[in-house]
Amino acid sequence: MSDMATQSKRSHDTVDGMQAESLLLSASTMTGDEVCNRQDEKLGKIQDIMLDTVEGKIRYVVLASGGFLGLGDRLFAVPWKALTQDRENHRFILDVDVDQLKSAPGFDKDQWPNMADPTWNSTIDSFYARPSDHAGS
Repeated sequence: MSDMATQSKRSHDTVDGMQAESLLLSASTMTGDEVCNRQDEKLGKIQDIMLDTVEGKIRYVVLASGGFLGLGDRLFAVPWKALTQDRENHRFILDVDVDQLKSAPGFDKDQWPNMADPTWNSTIDSFYARPSDHAGS
């Protein structure tokens, strides 16, 4: 791993030692980051990032939750827009409680859904939609 990639891995809020107004992170930098809710409860860790190559943006973060040492984890596709970066604590915030996440549409590590399926997308986006996401709809 290059020195730049190593430095980037260590710090989310600096790039080349300078404060970043607009922060760019590599996908591998975010992989393994903790995801908590607003009550500071741990929900899981980012396992993967799904890119929309047509629109050129992050579509989903794959959240691993519930297992022990990576065994028995349940996976959840969380829309990127549902997460907020907590730079100070080097993690992401998802505004759901633990019980809500347990009832979220999830999948097994060996049976990923077709994330290009519009019906599946709609189900996931609706589950994690914030009330403000529906304003003006």
